[in-house]
This record gives sequence, C-alpha cells and structure tokens, in this order.
Amino acid sequence: MIPTTTAHSGLTLPVLGFGTYRLKGQTGSAAIERAIEGGYRLLDSAFNYENEGSVGAAARATDRHGVDRCDLIVTSKLPGRHHAHDAAIATIEESVARTGLASLDLYLIHWPNPRIGQYVEAWGALVEAKERGLVGAIGVCNFLPEHLERLRSETGVLPEVNQIELHPYFPQEEQLAFDLEHGIITQAWSPLGRGNDILDRPEITEIAAAHGATAGQVVLAWAVARGAVPLPKAASTERQRENLGAVDVTLTDDEVAAITALGRPDGRLADQDPRVYEEL
Repeated sequence: MIPTTTAHSGLTLPVLGFGTYRLKGQTGSAAIERAIEGGYRLLDSAFNYENEGSVGAAARATDRHGVDRCDLIVTSKLPGRHHAHDAAIATIEESVARTGLASLDLYLIHWPNPRIGQYVEAWGALVEAKERGLVGAIGVCNFLPEHLERLRSETGVLPEVNQIELHPYFPQEEQLAFDLEHGIITQAWSPLGRGNDILDRPEITEIAAAHGATAGQVVLAWAVARGAVPLPKAASTERQRENLGAVDVTLTDDEVAAITALGRPDGRLADQDPRVYEEL
C-alpha cells in the first residue's frame, strides 16, 4: 500500500504516482497496465500527451489485475490553446470520451499562459465540469502563488492540486511552502530530472548506499519527505518497481537538507518560467 496525502477539499492521493508522457498506443497501454498491476494507483496524462486513449484502456482493464476502477485516480490536463470557456468544456468532454471512462478523477490546467490571460476563464470551466460530474477533482499545473491567489479571489475556489517542476536542482521551496500552507497537494513532474546528472551526484549516491537504495529511490523519497507527490515515468517493469520502492526509503532531516542544497537559481530543465512561458 502506498501512503496517501490529503488536500484542503478532502481529496486523497497516493504520495507517489505514475507519469505516462510518451507512453502511447498498445505498447504504452501495456506498460501502464503493468504499472497498475505493480501497485500504482495515480496515473498522470494530458490532452497534449496524445495518450488519453492508452491510459483509459489500461484503466478499463483493471479487472484483469484484481483492481477496482474506483481505486484509480486517472488524470488529464487542459492545453493552453483551449482556455476559453466553451473550448475548455468541449476539451474536457473530449478527454473523457478519449479515455472511454465515465469520468476523469482529476483534471488540471496544464499551464497558466499569463500572456493570453484566460486561465481564470479556464478555471471556471473546470469548476463547471466538476459540478457536472465530468471530473471528480480539479487543479492546475505550473501555477505560481500570484496565479493561485487570483483564482481564489476571483472564483472563490482554490485548486486541490498544483503540479510543478520539482527535482533536486529545482527544489521549489517557496512554491511548495505556499501549497502546503493552503492545503494544495503539490505534484512533481520530472522528479528525477531529465538528461542531467542528478542521479550521479555523490551527495545522492552516498545517501543511497547508506540506505541500500538506488539513487532514483532516494530522489523520489526526498520529494515525498518534503510533502510533494512525484510522478516518475517508467516503461519497464523493473524500473516501475524500483521507483515504487521509494516509499519504503526514510531519509533523515539532514539528508533531505543536503539534497535540497543542490538547488540552483537556473535549475529548470528547459527554462519554462510560468511567468512568461506559453503552452499551446
């Protein structure tokens, strides 16, 4: 069993989920099925990943693995080009249809797209979708405190989840503290980094050796210890199991602090600053 964390609304999520970016088609769906069979219950997808069908197919096959559909949290995300209210509603309906499920468990705005400036309108559409039963819970991705405060002040509804870039080179201390203070569950995308040397850092490999764990497990355990929900992606059964084993790794406060100290001002993987970045 994976431990859980709870949002201000009462939404409960596992402290570690499964990323599905680039897992497509029958091969992707089979990998997602293996993840479910292995113990993952939180599945992360997006309209722009073009794999909602594969995720839905895996979720619909849960009976084969003795898993109840109600135990899964299937997630998708609204792309920036569909922030206008009517377009957002149609996109959410399309996401549900693509999965073949009766509804989605969690739906997020993928990026705030501040230059276009329609994220409050998009948020209103998500609130409506939740009221209609299209989705069970709603949240955002890559939102800064200023964006979250605007949602609360203009709609009275605070997101239940904020999915952000978070890894040792970009620990997001201020954003994580804001989310925790307001009962927003912080999810971490690219929690193991992407194409960099995080897993080879001696600060991490030495901690891993001390715990009889892998470097990846230590980094994921670090995110969990700080109150975030990491969403690692893995196609192979071996790597899926390895990542899931992170929930059994307990780090000391000093170890958590040592990994957090690896943070850099320019630590973003692709310089995607939500203050200016626009996703279509």
